[in-house]
Amino acid sequence: MGFFSRLFSLGSKDTDKKTSAAPASPVTEMGLDAQAAAAILSEIDIDTAISAHENWKLRLQNYLNGNSTETLQPEIICLDDRCDLGKWLHGPGGQRLGKYPAFSVLVARHKYFHVQASNVVGLAQTNQKEKAIQAMDGSYKYASNQVVLLLKELKRGLDR
Repeated sequence: MGFFSRLFSLGSKDTDKKTSAAPASPVTEMGLDAQAAAAILSEIDIDTAISAHENWKLRLQNYLNGNSTETLQPEIICLDDRCDLGKWLHGPGGQRLGKYPAFSVLVARHKYFHVQASNVVGLAQTNQKEKAIQAMDGSYKYASNQVVLLLKELKRGLDR
């Protein structure tokens, strides 16, 4: 059982509440029945969210290298509720999974990711390219890896 799955797991409390008269229903590692897990997976394509967040590295690298035609604005990038994942985290995802401590961790790490991406762009825009590169190789990379790891664990927990 993975880190995220353990944190999302309701543990024996919920399994003890089931009565023997209730029909057996497949339960994910997170303690959700298969129907609830399928509903979550229909709301958010976790693989697409992972790809989108991994793609930020390339976007930022191109921006730092002067190979980007994008107009990146740090004050917009730092907003964690604008991307598809952020909309889901602050909307339906929060409604369905907000009671789990690990969900709060994912939301916080996702916000940190956006702040770090914004920081890289802000440094680049103020002609601090070396600091931008250091931030990208340090705090940004850490933030990105954390979001991807947590999303993979979420998917794994829902798929079981």
